[in-house]
Amino acid sequence: MAWTAEHRWAPDRRGLRYPSDLTDAEWESGAPFIRGAKRGGRPRTANVREVMNAIVHVLSTGCQWQALPKDL
Repeated sequence: MAWTAEHRWAPDRRGLRYPSDLTDAEWESGAPFIRGAKRGGRPRTANVREVMNAIVHVLSTGCQWQALPKDL
């Protein structure tokens, strides 16, 4: 199968901290698959989008979890 212009489309990543950060459109398409916090438990303190950005950063760069930049 040959590559076409449709396959080569990539989201505009200007303005993101890292090239691996999720764009708004990517986040909106994936957010429904993330479970909400459990009822009756402690409120969630982590920003789930930042957690996803960190996971994608590790997967795309191959760095170790401990070697993540401090702002993730």
